[in-house]
Amino acid sequence: MARHDAAELAHRLGRQAEAVCKRYLSNGHREGRYWLVGDVQNSPGRSMFVRLTGPESGKGAAGKWTDAATAEHGDLLDVIRESCGLIDFKDVAEEARSFLSLPRPEPDPVPRSRPRTAPTGSPEAARRLFAMAQPIGRTVVETHLRKRAITALHETGALRFHPRCYYRPERHDPTEIWPAMIAAVTDLGGVQTGAHRTWLLPDGSGKAPVETPRRAMGHLLGHGVRFGVADDVLAAGEGIETVLSARSGLPSMPMMAALSAAHLAAILFPASLRRLYIVRDCDPAGDGARDSLVERAKGVGIEAVVLSPVLGDFNEDLRQLGIDALRAALRVQIVPEDASRFLAA
Repeated sequence: MARHDAAELAHRLGRQAEAVCKRYLSNGHREGRYWLVGDVQNSPGRSMFVRLTGPESGKGAAGKWTDAATAEHGDLLDVIRESCGLIDFKDVAEEARSFLSLPRPEPDPVPRSRPRTAPTGSPEAARRLFAMAQPIGRTVVETHLRKRAITALHETGALRFHPRCYYRPERHDPTEIWPAMIAAVTDLGGVQTGAHRTWLLPDGSGKAPVETPRRAMGHLLGHGVRFGVADDVLAAGEGIETVLSARSGLPSMPMMAALSAAHLAAILFPASLRRLYIVRDCDPAGDGARDSLVERAKGVGIEAVVLSPVLGDFNEDLRQLGIDALRAALRVQIVPEDASRFLAA
C-alpha cells in the first residue's frame, strides 16, 4: 500500500502491540493482557498500562494505553511520538512505517484524522520537546556534566534529559536516535521561547558522534538558558557547560547561557539589573561578544565586569586546574561586595 493514514497505522501497530512495547517501552514488562511501564516516555514503573489484546478499534482496543498517575491516554502512535521525542506527525508516521516494514508513501498532506503538530523548529515545538523530557537527576545528562567536573547542579530545572531524541542529519543520511540534554530557552518573564539539544553518548562520556551535536530551535535572540533568578546581578556567557563551570565557583550568582557569541552580545537586560558579569571565552568570537555587550550595558547604566578564564574557557579551568584554582581566579575578578554574597566559602 502506498498510503496509510493515522488510523490505519494505529490499527497495524495494535496487531503487534507487544512487539511495539518491547521496542519503545523497553523499561516495562508484560503482565497478563497488559504491558506495564512508568509512563509514555519509557520511565521505569507500573502506573501506565497498554492493552496487548482486544478489538482493532473502539473500547478496549489493542494498543490503547492509560497512565493511571496522570489520566493521560492514547494509542501506539502516541507511544512512538513520546518515547522517541518526535514533534511532527510525518516523523512519527515514518518511524511507525519503519517498524512495520511498510514502504514510504508518496508526499501527502497531513492526515485529516489527526491535527497538525507544531511547525518544526517553532517555539511551540520547543515547548513540546522540553515537556517530553525528564529531570536530569541520575540520568546520562548528570553523568555527562559530572564527567566535565560540573558538580554544582542546583537550580538546573532548565535542563532535562531525553533518552531517545531524534537527530536528523543535514544530508540525506538515515535519521539517528541518541540520548540528549534538552535545555529550555526562556525570556525575561520566564516564558519558554526555544530549546537547545545536546546529543550525548549513551554512557554520558561525551557528545554523540554526529556532525552537529548541538542544535537550537525556537526563538533565541535576546533570551537564554537560566540558572537562578536574576535581580540586580547577573552573569551571562555562551555555552551551558561554560556557565555551569563558572557557577561552580559562584554558586549563588544567577547566570544564563546565551548559547552562542552572537546571542550573548544581544541578550536582553532585566529592568532591575545593575551589574552584569560577562563570562567570556578566550577566542575571537568571545572577544567580539564581550566588547559589544560591555558597550550595550554601559549605554543603559549597567556596570559591566568581564570574567576571564585562565585557559580557553571556564570548563577547561575547572577540569584542568580544579575548583579551588577556579574560585581563586574568580575572587580577584568580581566586585568585592559580591565576594561574600556569591563566592563559595
